[in-house]
Amino acid sequence: MSSEHVDEVSGVTTTGHEWDGIKELNNPLPRWWVIAFYITIAWAVAYTIAYPAWPMLSSATRGVLGFSSRNDVKNEMAAAEAAKGRYVAAIQAKSVSEIAADDTLREFAVSAGGAAFRVNCVQCHGSGAQGSKGFPNLNDDDWLWGGKAQQIQQTITHGIRFAADADTRQSEMPSFADVLQPEQIAQVSAFVASLSGPVRDKSLIEPGAKIFADNCAACHGANAKGNRDVGAPNLTDAIWLYAPGEDAIASQVRTPKNGVMPAWIGRLGETTVKELAVYVHSLGGGE
Repeated sequence: MSSEHVDEVSGVTTTGHEWDGIKELNNPLPRWWVIAFYITIAWAVAYTIAYPAWPMLSSATRGVLGFSSRNDVKNEMAAAEAAKGRYVAAIQAKSVSEIAADDTLREFAVSAGGAAFRVNCVQCHGSGAQGSKGFPNLNDDDWLWGGKAQQIQQTITHGIRFAADADTRQSEMPSFADVLQPEQIAQVSAFVASLSGPVRDKSLIEPGAKIFADNCAACHGANAKGNRDVGAPNLTDAIWLYAPGEDAIASQVRTPKNGVMPAWIGRLGETTVKELAVYVHSLGGGE
């Protein structure tokens, strides 16, 4: 007598597996499915023979076709380097003003300079070059040393107050704490603040103007619009590197902050410095 159990409804034998009274029918797999399954097995075996597949201690099987994704990437990188080589050579041979005047070179330099900026400059100037307290915004048209492409290149190349570079930009605002009396500092601060906004006590403006003419005009100019030859800022606009207002101005007069920017020529090289200069010039504030 057969021990096989036949399902009464379907007439198919069962496998003997049962879950909560539900028995599994012993239906064979469709022939097309079995054929497809064996084909995938054959394909997998052929693939591991043809292409790199099996890991070993220090490498993997190479495959009879000799395919290598690493070589493909290497070849693509070499082709990209060759393609951009002529642009790099042109940038090396031209000045930043000539690069800026050439649409193709300028586009390449802006792209390459933007990449260099994101690696080297965003830590201080921000991801959008908007700056922060003590670090200038590179998008506006307020420049301490000038916003022409050549001037920007000079600043990036040699830095500002960077002792290791003999050609660095040099300027330093002296402390007036021992030169002016506290009331005089309050007066000159009120005068400077009045050039771009309201002040608390207008009676301080006139004597402050006299103090400014005697002590500050030599660098900032008689009209207080600054002097790019010495990096003295324009005091008549509403753009402040550290903070606006009489109190902040008074603090700067008493104990001035003089920031430092490193010289990048040694680290980045002349070509990348040119690309950075063109990129910064293109941000909107370049002259």
